[in-house]
Amino acid sequence: MNVVIIGCGVVGAAIAYELSLVKGLKITVCDRQPPAQASTGAALGVLMGVISQKIKGKAWQMRQTSIQRYETLIPELEALTGRKIPFNRQGILSLGLEEENLAAWEKLVEIRHSQGWHLEIWDTVKLQNICPQVNCEKITGAVYSPQDRQLDPTALTLALVEAAQQNGVTFKFGVTVLDAQTLPPDSSPQFCNKLETTEGKIVADWFVVAAGLGSTPLTAKLNQIIDIRPVLGQALQMRVGHPLGNPDFQPAITGNDVHIVPVGAGDYWVGATVEFPSNGNEIPPNQELLESVREQAIAFCPELATATIIRTWSGLRPRPEGRPAPVIGKLPGFSNILLATGHYRNGVLLAPATAYAIREMIVFQGIGG
Repeated sequence: MNVVIIGCGVVGAAIAYELSLVKGLKITVCDRQPPAQASTGAALGVLMGVISQKIKGKAWQMRQTSIQRYETLIPELEALTGRKIPFNRQGILSLGLEEENLAAWEKLVEIRHSQGWHLEIWDTVKLQNICPQVNCEKITGAVYSPQDRQLDPTALTLALVEAAQQNGVTFKFGVTVLDAQTLPPDSSPQFCNKLETTEGKIVADWFVVAAGLGSTPLTAKLNQIIDIRPVLGQALQMRVGHPLGNPDFQPAITGNDVHIVPVGAGDYWVGATVEFPSNGNEIPPNQELLESVREQAIAFCPELATATIIRTWSGLRPRPEGRPAPVIGKLPGFSNILLATGHYRNGVLLAPATAYAIREMIVFQGIGG
């Protein structure tokens, strides 16, 4: 059975690798650019699962599935490829500001405990003891999530691609989809039998659209437009030259939607802004917003004021218009086109669960149909 995946960010790569573990599938991945270029390459890789406010239904289920899968996936990929994937196992620390509701956090701690997960509420004394780099009078405490993680999204995606290649997946980069052919034209649901690309025809039994913002023009060619809009995010890498606080305890720190992520050797990623397009789809990066993110990070960890900025970058996140993110399931009107797109700010977090979901759809339907 032939499967074609369109898009090779972290989601497309995770699907390719997960499907490569299924016998009897012949998998091809196409992307118009090299892997991990778009939103994946700009992401900070902070996996907010246990510490997220999602407590039930699919939103929580997918987070839980992904967090569990990452514990086995990272060592699995490292063993297969010999690559090192930076994976911070020291948890996530969420800083509480005075206006935040302690009762809501206490409730979350209780819910997570009943679900078999661990969260801790720290008062300012404990916070000062364990993370002395956090020094801000507006902070009234923190919530520590030891089972949440942070990873390098680009390193992860490249390892997924290499491992999938070893398992026989074909990757075609620099290939653009021009058109799609469906059979028969007047039936419902329709069956897509081939794609016209800049490299010729590609025939398959299943097509998986995992192209982020590229999913909109692609689905437009099939007259079933899935409207995904860009939301810009900017971040910066700051060099302090030594670890902040305790060198042996370097969790990802988050507060007021600003992340401070240790990336080794006294460097920190700080981000990210959330910038919506004002008119059309153009979003020029707003320098002032990036500066306010930097200032917020310094307010939390004053020592960052001495840091040098090594680089700044931005990326566009794919946000579905008028519906919740992500969009996973069949493209309406088609029997063999699956969507795995529009993950907005959670592409890296939800990639493993998305890959599982797509695998189930293909394996179960493939047997029947």
